[in-house]
Amino acid sequence: MASVASDAVPPSEGVSGETSAAPEGAAPTAEKVPAAAEDAAAAAAPLQPIIIKKIIDEGHAGGHGGAWKIALADMMTAMMAFFLLMWLLGATNADQRKSIAEYFQPTNRPVVDKSGGSNGFFGGMSLIDPKSLPMTLTQTGINQLTAPGTEEYESTSEDQALPQGLSEEERQKIAAEQDEKAFEALQDAMEKQIGADEATSELLSKVKFVREKEGLRIEILDDAGFSMFDSGTTSLSGPAAALIAKVGESLKGVPNEVAVRGHTDSTQFKAAGNNNWTLSANRADMTRQVLTSIGVDESRFSRIEGVADSQPVNPMNPADPKNRRISITVLYRDGELPKK
Repeated sequence: MASVASDAVPPSEGVSGETSAAPEGAAPTAEKVPAAAEDAAAAAAPLQPIIIKKIIDEGHAGGHGGAWKIALADMMTAMMAFFLLMWLLGATNADQRKSIAEYFQPTNRPVVDKSGGSNGFFGGMSLIDPKSLPMTLTQTGINQLTAPGTEEYESTSEDQALPQGLSEEERQKIAAEQDEKAFEALQDAMEKQIGADEATSELLSKVKFVREKEGLRIEILDDAGFSMFDSGTTSLSGPAAALIAKVGESLKGVPNEVAVRGHTDSTQFKAAGNNNWTLSANRADMTRQVLTSIGVDESRFSRIEGVADSQPVNPMNPADPKNRRISITVLYRDGELPKK
């Protein structure tokens, strides 16, 4: 019994021995159970949805495309026009501004067929000349306009259009100031034209310029060595006709009306039926005919008159040859110089 007991293997050792004798590489059973449980739980759980987020880069907002450039261009154009208007208001006088406004008034006339080319720009006339666009200064826009270049009269004077909204006294004052400037320019041009021509340069001393309340009076006087007309007739001498023609050339440059007056000395006609009143009037009309023949418009003559010897230059000697003369008066537009 004792030997059997000594040879027997204890239970604990037998179990331990069997355990240690298990083959290597075999996974323990306790480790496989949790992994299988996790796989079963994962398979039983519902699948999570897949969310795809797409971000589209549109650059700037829609309002920041190219529209701002158009708005900026419009603003800059408006500002440029505004500052141009301010400059024009500061650089022009009231008369010039009125002329610009009249130019942009609507009209029912067709487009001018001669705006340039063979007959010169605008027919050789100024847009702001009152004779180029004869019309009443109103803002109705329905007045008839005469196209520049279609009239016989061709003015080279400064603009003499008057602004609206003025009192009668202010209007007359502005018109008189414009006329005064025009008269100065006219006298200067006339002296130069007469003096530059050999045929008339020696007769410049026979021409006198006098300012009076009616306007600028241009007098051509006789003397002992020069006579415009043959004695007792209306026949002009050659030099006198050339001198009057020079005066007329200058008169074409101003739009003012003209008055012509004939004067004689106190020498009376020997034959009955003739007198100095008729002779002076006929000589004034002959002067008008010469002026008309060189281009002075007939409608510009305000009056043609003869005063005989009633207004002598030399009252102390009524027979003085200087009393024989022709007076050509360029009138103020209002008839006479306004009182200051």
